[in-house]
Amino acid sequence: MAFTLRSLFIAAVGTLLFPSLGQARSWTRFRGLNGCGVGSAKTVPHRWKAKDFHWRIRLPGTGHSSPVLWDKKIFVTSADEKRGTRFVSCLHAGDGRILWTKSFTGRTDRKHSLNSIASSTPTVDGNRVYLCWANSAEFLLQALDHDGKELWKIDLGPFKSGHGAGASPILHDGAVFIAKEHGGDSHLVSVDAKTGRIRWKIPRKTQATYTTPCVFAPKGRPAELIFTNWRHGITAVDPATGKTNWEVSVFDQRHSETAIASPIVYKDLVLGTCGYLGYGTQTVAVRPGDAVRPGDKRTPKARKVYRIDRGAPLTTTPLIVDGLLFLWADEGIVTCADARTGKVHWRKRVGGKFYASPVAVNGAVYCASTGGRMIVLKASSSYQLIARNPLGEASHSTPAIAHGRMFIRTFRHLISIGGE
Repeated sequence: MAFTLRSLFIAAVGTLLFPSLGQARSWTRFRGLNGCGVGSAKTVPHRWKAKDFHWRIRLPGTGHSSPVLWDKKIFVTSADEKRGTRFVSCLHAGDGRILWTKSFTGRTDRKHSLNSIASSTPTVDGNRVYLCWANSAEFLLQALDHDGKELWKIDLGPFKSGHGAGASPILHDGAVFIAKEHGGDSHLVSVDAKTGRIRWKIPRKTQATYTTPCVFAPKGRPAELIFTNWRHGITAVDPATGKTNWEVSVFDQRHSETAIASPIVYKDLVLGTCGYLGYGTQTVAVRPGDAVRPGDKRTPKARKVYRIDRGAPLTTTPLIVDGLLFLWADEGIVTCADARTGKVHWRKRVGGKFYASPVAVNGAVYCASTGGRMIVLKASSSYQLIARNPLGEASHSTPAIAHGRMFIRTFRHLISIGGE
């Protein structure tokens, strides 16, 4: 029996509750539950030293993707950057032992020096782990079972971008969804999770985009998939048919920008981020209008509620904790604002460079720096720096939280800290 996001997740944070395996035991996509980045553990420490790690395991190759978990199994990707070989590893969450590693031939390709072959984060359900690999020759979606056996693979065609790829797939209602947006023929894509059959493809006008979609499903509204990119703005799509339910252009069209940070939802708001180095960045919150009933030919509208363009991130995805919006800019400036209104509570420079996205657990906000430190701030409307914890290695990856622990991926290692 195929498990779906509907049977596993809360579709939108604080809005619609579905029966689930439990957020405390699984972290099934980039930034966990609907991409919100918030964990429920009370046993992840705020401060640590290297001797406090439960384990630190060397991975084959390197990479920037995040780990995902289904119960006690951790799935993580990596790659040999010189040969182009791709790796998928399954580890035991308790002791870190590698249960299996599968390798797949690939190719080296032109990409940004800060990117990697293994930048796309997998998604996982009770039967399969779903992966995305892309280069100038192919854009692959691949499904393996929990023992590493390949179940299906499809190629959506070449990916054209000098910076390389990095978008991650999600699961919802028996389908895998991903945005293949680049310098060529671009689409939003839905694939049957069990068979790999394409359900629908929506053409897009865009350049390379790196965002991971989320689900918007406030009370009384059918679930919608949320995608962001510079040209289209924020788009809501019917997951069953691929029909665009509503779309609103909110990003600066006076110059070329890129959407890297992923969209998030908060109650009846949808937040999207876009920008470009040297021109500026913006995080915009919109409130969609009433949902249109089946058969109604009207298109629901969405209106802008607020825009934050000072201190907004380019690469890192925003985070909302207890009604507080945290924007962790790439250059180490953190902004805390009211998630409903955009009113800024504080803005501070914490120092460092950041390409990982922040997560929250145990009353604190965590973000890994490229310098190999986990910066920890109090999740509060008053600024408080708690710690700068050592990781022992640089990281561009967002942590996963499950089983009362935080699982941190650095360039070459996977680390476990905390515990029930």
